[in-house]
Amino acid sequence: MSTPTEFLLPDLGEGLTEAELLSWSVAVGDTVELDQQLCEVETAKAVVELPAPFAGTVAALHAEPGATVVVGEPLVSIDTDTDTDTDTDTAERHAVESPGATEVPVPDGSGTAKDPAAVEPAPPTLVGSGPLPHRPGRTGWRRRSHRPPATASWTDHEVGPRAKPAARKAARELGVDLTAVRPACDDGVITETDVARHAGGGNDGSRTPADAFRRATAEAVTASARAIPHASAFRTVDVTTAMVLLRRLRGDDTDTDTGTDTDTDTAADYRDARLTPLTLVAKAVLVALDRHPLVNASWDEAEAEIVEHLHVNLGIAVAGPRGLTVPHVPAADSLGLAGLAASIDELVTGARTGRTPPARLRGGTFTITNIGVFGLEAGTALIYPGEAAILSLGAVARRPWVCDDALVVRDVVTLGLSFDHRLIDGALAGRFLATVAGTLENPLRLAG
Repeated sequence: MSTPTEFLLPDLGEGLTEAELLSWSVAVGDTVELDQQLCEVETAKAVVELPAPFAGTVAALHAEPGATVVVGEPLVSIDTDTDTDTDTDTAERHAVESPGATEVPVPDGSGTAKDPAAVEPAPPTLVGSGPLPHRPGRTGWRRRSHRPPATASWTDHEVGPRAKPAARKAARELGVDLTAVRPACDDGVITETDVARHAGGGNDGSRTPADAFRRATAEAVTASARAIPHASAFRTVDVTTAMVLLRRLRGDDTDTDTGTDTDTDTAADYRDARLTPLTLVAKAVLVALDRHPLVNASWDEAEAEIVEHLHVNLGIAVAGPRGLTVPHVPAADSLGLAGLAASIDELVTGARTGRTPPARLRGGTFTITNIGVFGLEAGTALIYPGEAAILSLGAVARRPWVCDDALVVRDVVTLGLSFDHRLIDGALAGRFLATVAGTLENPLRLAG
């Protein structure tokens, strides 16, 4: 019988050093195939499904759901089938690059399986210290929401209501009957918050352990508040003309401001684009960053240097199911309005479903937070670490406005800029907001 091969928790990228085991999809004694899902783990950035790096029989599970596992520690031991491919380059032929990579290595050029009888059995390989092993031709990393996999083989302590491992642990500690807990989420999965809410308590309320995502968020905002000298500036803008342009590009009904029909040829160019006020503001911000490149910069604390970036990796703050995330559109300054709209829509959809790749959560150079979707007119946002500024977009509203010495009703929005005072002073912040405002007030070139 072969010696069990250990699968170690792989490096999940972006400097992540640990993960919480959410659930097992296999049990000891199960036969697993190459690439079959073994378990789900949660990092500070995403929920990741880990596939089996080789086929065999599960010999041991080295962690319980809810436990924190450090990169390089064993997750599972598998008795591999020595009658199949056991040559020493097995791991290499099933390896992929880090999560941010786009190319997947292919098998050796022979294209045929090696004769088992002609292969000398190789010593067991400790998998997990390098990139995640994977079968060629697959996409590798799979990120998903907290919904448990439909094919999961639940262990005895997971029988009963659908609940996250951490919620089961909290229920045991608080003496709560999970069958009496009502989940708040539409997916019907009970969370720690649900358990704490059910448990209730005195005036002190309940205590809920922060998950890895919330801890990472807390560290980021604390670092921002402590390390960055924040300053803020605001500007209220008449965006009536911009909203008219938006309706035209969407192919909406007759332009009520001018009485002219929609340009159907122009609208056709944007038929598949999801255009919103955020799209136009994002494009106006890119115009302003091109004119004021110092706003698209960062402060190197170690070297006391200002780093101006060649491209704008435009971050969009998204309120997802696990909290606020800031994925970015790489090189957004190279996109036209239609391409920018499609990229933002894809980015927001991925963030709201918990499927954002970790690489897209780091490396942003400027961020926009759309607080207007919550009905807020203005707000002061914290600067994302590593950036020099963040723009808050308030709600677009119809308000009285003085135009050509006459009081009229116009579409108005308030923009707020929080900036790092080590790089940006009030004068530059004012010029930047003036450029954004001027572009929105005369927006025809944004359609390019």
